Amino acid sequence: MHPALQGIITIIIGVGGCVGYFYFSNQLLDRVLFPATGKNAGRNINRANQIRPWLFLFPAMFALGLYLAYPVFATLWLSLTDRSAGGAFVGLANYTQMFGEPKFWEAMSNNMLWLIIVPAFSTGFGLLAAQLTDRIAWGGIAKSLIFMPMAISFVGAAVIWKLVYDTRPAGKDQIGVLNAVWLSFDGGFFSVLMLKIVPALLLAAFAAFVLWCTYQVARPFIKTEIGPRKSEWWGPPLRLVLALVGIWLVWMALGSIYSLFTATLPYGEPQTWLTIPFWNSIFLMTVLIWIQTGFAMVILSAALRGIPEETIEAAVIDGANPFQIFFKIKVPQIMGTIVVVWTTITIVVLKVFDIVFAMTNGQWETQVLANYMYDKLFRANDWGVGSASAMIIMLLVTPILAWNVYNARKETR
Repeated sequence: MHPALQGIITIIIGVGGCVGYFYFSNQLLDRVLFPATGKNAGRNINRANQIRPWLFLFPAMFALGLYLAYPVFATLWLSLTDRSAGGAFVGLANYTQMFGEPKFWEAMSNNMLWLIIVPAFSTGFGLLAAQLTDRIAWGGIAKSLIFMPMAISFVGAAVIWKLVYDTRPAGKDQIGVLNAVWLSFDGGFFSVLMLKIVPALLLAAFAAFVLWCTYQVARPFIKTEIGPRKSEWWGPPLRLVLALVGIWLVWMALGSIYSLFTATLPYGEPQTWLTIPFWNSIFLMTVLIWIQTGFAMVILSAALRGIPEETIEAAVIDGANPFQIFFKIKVPQIMGTIVVVWTTITIVVLKVFDIVFAMTNGQWETQVLANYMYDKLFRANDWGVGSASAMIIMLLVTPILAWNVYNARKETR
């Protein structure tokens, strides 16, 4: 059968099936189950009207249950069984085996690093791009160029950046942009400026920003607010965790500054960037930041345009400078949108697979949870441990989804 004819038949059957379902289900409801005749006509009409919305919702609920709920329970069951033993129930043995593997903890630590860096930089760069492109005449063109990576698949982006990080033997022309730039440094003042002083200043600025954010988060613990203040029960524990994460990031930034000035850099030698531990994960994160910055920019640009002009004009009249207007007037008003963008990118990060698979395949200490799951399921044929790692990913994503649903209902109320 010709593919076009097959497609037309599929559309006809699909649309006709939906129309037939709604028509005959309504006929069954109105004429057979609850007919609007006799002494109970009024009660039957009310009951039919109560059931009718569920008839319309049933196809969607059935499809969601079939394609979402069933796989979750099936994966949970697989994580508790041993497929090689005929599907025998083994309890938490797969989880125990998984927790005992160094590769799992490597994937967990890398995922945590991705969760800290990628959403923060993607949202930050997107907010900065949204603010700046709205203030220039050719902002539309700039937004199109920044958003363009969103049109590229993750695998396509990985191939592009793999060429950027490409390495050729010493003495040959480098096609990798990063190595071509690296070989231009010779250890002189310019090299020290660009490779040590400038990165140290950026790290110091990052540490200062994180320290300020940590202070804002921990301020209720440091000084008592005037007057009664209502907060959710989970507020203080969350603030404490965020403050500890901030302190850890500041410590890491200061340690990196120290390492920059004490490290001996191999000038003149091409580097295989994707095999350098820790830094190779940063290079992989750069790809996702490059992609997600466009998404963050578009959403945050729409939010910035929705800010009432009266608040900005009032701030200008009061003598506020552009930085004060941005950080104290604009950012607080779009904080809800920033949180939504941040959490959306966080969910993408938890599921990241394509970039790591295409560029390093989890080698050289770049393993992440999704790639670890793929290795276990389809390479090692260990369905138990692979399913257990899938459940871990779901458990990490669930609180973020619940947080988004909670905020959406709160805004609705």
